[in-house]
Amino acid sequence: MSELDEIRRKRMQQLQQQQQMAAAQQGASIEQMQQEEARKQQFEQEKKNALRQIMSPEARQRLANLRLTKPELVNGIEMQLISLAQAGRLQIPVTDATLKQILKETMGSKREIHITRK
Repeated sequence: MSELDEIRRKRMQQLQQQQQMAAAQQGASIEQMQQEEARKQQFEQEKKNALRQIMSPEARQRLANLRLTKPELVNGIEMQLISLAQAGRLQIPVTDATLKQILKETMGSKREIHITRK
């Protein structure tokens, strides 16, 4: 029985060590996720501040409305506006009319669909 007890004790120690290692890894991954989330929030805040300086309120409102339907397009346009403003190739503030022109150029021509009934 003593050998059996010894085997059980060793196995319990192994299981406890595995649980401790798993808990440590999980704690590290949670910490990494929290750090990544904090970086994302900081980046978004910096982007909002930059856009607030670059764009007029009407243009910001137009982008906010467009974000509801095409968020990927809006993110791309926002990054383009920020990079152009940093390079000095953009007249600040960007008005609603200027934003409309940028959107027309970015979106290109739409395909029209015609349905004919017979």
